Amino acid sequence: MNSNPNGTGTNQDAQLEQELNGLRRQYEQLRDQKVRTEQQVTDLSGRLEALKVQALADYGTSDPAELQALLQQKRHENERVVAEYREHIQQIQADLATVESSVDGEG
Repeated sequence: MNSNPNGTGTNQDAQLEQELNGLRRQYEQLRDQKVRTEQQVTDLSGRLEALKVQALADYGTSDPAELQALLQQKRHENERVVAEYREHIQQIQADLATVESSVDGEG
């Protein structure tokens, strides 16, 4: 029963009910988001474990710091190999120029 003779209690009740319904919808959205997030965490955790196993098999470690150091080492090695190859190509070009100039000089 409404104890307020001018009907404002009914208006307050309707506002509270509307707010409660809004809070319920918000709660349901948050609950759904939580379920999705938990599923993503489970999926990503499984993926991480698979990648750790693969890294261990391929590189002998799954430690991120060790993998980073190994990557740096491989980069330096690649730079060295490229520099050696560049020098080799330059030497071939120089030798070829020498041969060409000696052939031109004989002709």
